[in-house]
Parts: sequence; C-alpha cells; structure tokens
Amino acid sequence: MQTLHHEEALTLLRKYNQEPFHIQHALTVEGVMRWYANELGYADDADYWATVGLLHDIDFEQYPDEHCLKAPDLLRAAGVGDDVIHAVCSHGWGLTVDIKPTHEMEKVLFAADELTGLIGACALMRPSKSVQDMELKSVKKKFKTASFAAGCSRDVIKNGAELLGWELDELIQKTILAMRSCESAIQEEMDRLS
Repeated sequence: MQTLHHEEALTLLRKYNQEPFHIQHALTVEGVMRWYANELGYADDADYWATVGLLHDIDFEQYPDEHCLKAPDLLRAAGVGDDVIHAVCSHGWGLTVDIKPTHEMEKVLFAADELTGLIGACALMRPSKSVQDMELKSVKKKFKTASFAAGCSRDVIKNGAELLGWELDELIQKTILAMRSCESAIQEEMDRLS
C-alpha cells in the first residue's frame, strides 16, 4: 500500500483548502490518527493512518454540500489509491455516503474526527488554550451541552465509540491523549504555513 508522504499529502490538501481552521483540523486528525495507529498495534501503518487523517476533509471547504462525494475525484486525480479513498469517504457514513467504516482505522477516523473538534473547542475555553491540561470530565460536561460546539455531532461520536466497541469515556480519554501528543507539532506546522 503506497502512501503519500506528509508534504505531498499536505500540498494536495492545500490545493483545495486555504482556511487555516480547515488546515489545522486536518493536521490534528493526522496527528491523532498516527497516535491511534501506534497505540492500537498498527505502528507499521502509522504513516498510512496519518495520511488518511490529513486528507479526510479534502473536499469539505470547496464542496461542503458534496462532502465525501467529491473526494474520490479529487484524490483519484492526484493518483491516490482506492484504499485511501474508501477510508476517507467512510467517515461520511450515514451523513453523506453509505460507505460503512470496516477497518479499525476507518472506525477510529469516524469516531475521532468530530470528537477532535469538540475537544479543540473545549481547549479554547481554557486559560491555557491547550489540551495539555484537559480532563475527561471537562469534555463530558461540554458533550452534554448541545449548544456548545453544536457543529460537532454527538451522535456520530457515540456511534463511533459503539463501532469500535469502546465506552464513550474511553474514546474521549484516548483522543485527548492523542491530541496532546501532536499539539505542539501542529502549532509549529501552522506557524510554518502562515
């Protein structure tokens, strides 16, 4: 399975995404996916997991109404393999596409994508503006407040935990740890790109 290198994937992402918010989200999901690959025993595939994370929203900025429907064309045009395309599209399962996440990596992407947005929004409310001092109970409290980060679907997050066979708390706790692992690298990357 041939994987794009980080810089190639980032160049491809930035061809269709200019908003710093979208770039930062993609970098966050990339880092979170790399952490999960290592954590769940897929270290040899960590670059692959990370690439899928980086490219998962490639079509969102320009084609929000065709999210996960336009991605195959954009990715295929860049020579990206069907395995990556399937994984990217599967995170839109039940929302825009009928491609169910089957591989553990796809289930992690489905579960963690929305959750990184919620945790990121929680972090911005903290004096530190960081996930480094984030605690499970803080996220759980905000999770129950539907108006907080309303764009982050609680149902998708719950369904993702269920797909993985995990308790919601476990998914949230692991994703906090995953985000801690890459937070400073993402800030450096964002500084480099601006």
